[in-house]
Amino acid sequence: MQKINSSSQHKLNLPQPSEAALANSQQLLHLIQSEIDANNGCIAFSRYMELALYTPRLGYYSGGSTKLGVDGDFTTAPEISSLFGSTLAQTISQLFQQTSHQIIEFGAGTGKLAFDILSECQLSNISINRYFIVELSGELRARQEERLKNFPEVVWLDQMPTEFTGVIIGNEVLDAMPVELIVKANDAWQVLGVCRDAQQTTGLNLTPMPDSFAVATELVAQIPFAAELPANYITEVHPISLGFMRSIAAMMQQGKTRSGLGSACIWIDYGFPSHEYYLAQRERGTLMCHYRHHAHPDPFYLPGLQDITAHVDFTAVAVAGVQSGLDLLSYTSQASFLLASGITDILSRIPIEDNQRYLPAANATQKLTSPAEMGELFKVLILGCGIELDDALATKLLPYDRSHRL
Repeated sequence: MQKINSSSQHKLNLPQPSEAALANSQQLLHLIQSEIDANNGCIAFSRYMELALYTPRLGYYSGGSTKLGVDGDFTTAPEISSLFGSTLAQTISQLFQQTSHQIIEFGAGTGKLAFDILSECQLSNISINRYFIVELSGELRARQEERLKNFPEVVWLDQMPTEFTGVIIGNEVLDAMPVELIVKANDAWQVLGVCRDAQQTTGLNLTPMPDSFAVATELVAQIPFAAELPANYITEVHPISLGFMRSIAAMMQQGKTRSGLGSACIWIDYGFPSHEYYLAQRERGTLMCHYRHHAHPDPFYLPGLQDITAHVDFTAVAVAGVQSGLDLLSYTSQASFLLASGITDILSRIPIEDNQRYLPAANATQKLTSPAEMGELFKVLILGCGIELDDALATKLLPYDRSHRL
């Protein structure tokens, strides 16, 4: 079986980290190695990913380094243009007609999306009572608090509430949740774990976990036509994000029980439906890492200093929501969603003769909607509890709806 081994920085040709950053990464690596040693020499990849991303003070999302923008490791849609958040706010305002005027955002990043949504609400006289942010990163929360200091309706939460009515949003949240890696060894599937590389003193690699056939059989149920995939096929499955989706559904249902009001959740991320996700030619899965605007496939490079993500299986997420009592309202591409929601109308607010403002905004719109950029790879999934898309929004989205492809 082909293994994923840790790579040298020279081999990857990535920017040199600072001495302090490298020391933090080494500290996290030693912590991971200690946990491996304490668990008979192997831990599940999902546990490794959790440690690499969320270990307090040392994990990628829990440390103090800049994550987003020019000085970070990647750029998200809200960082590209305020048009993204403004357009989303218009869709949220239509959903507010059937629910309480509250938003809860998971993984709010720098707070840019919240800022743009709240600014559009002020500009368009959209009433909003509370904007909750659930944030695990201390560094990101501090940046959010500074950016959103003039919006008293913003409230930070340390954990998901047990009940909620309103609109739930998550932009590039599901892709950052730890995944399990599995491999098809001949006709049986096994879970891949992380162990020390016997050839290196500090290296890590993947190896099949002993006695994991039964667990892998449960995980592989997410994969259509799994029996037809070739031997040595490695891919990721998403039990943590599916569990998160079930918790979201329970929160929405409890909110409806207590208040009688429905709610909706909007997930925007890169990914595919299952039948496109698990293709035979995608034999190494979709796992990808981001460091200083460089993308590469090695999850063991400088743990704590790089993002580790996997594409979203939108079929599995939708099924988890529907099986938990939610309704599938819409599934489409980011381009179709933004265009149907009026991004060009918002762009038209800028006079076309104002080159300094209009040209950058038009270029950003192109990047957000072009199939060659973010428009096709990113999808938008909307699930509801006791709520429907109003006629105006449904009419705009229906021609682009891809729910039948899930």
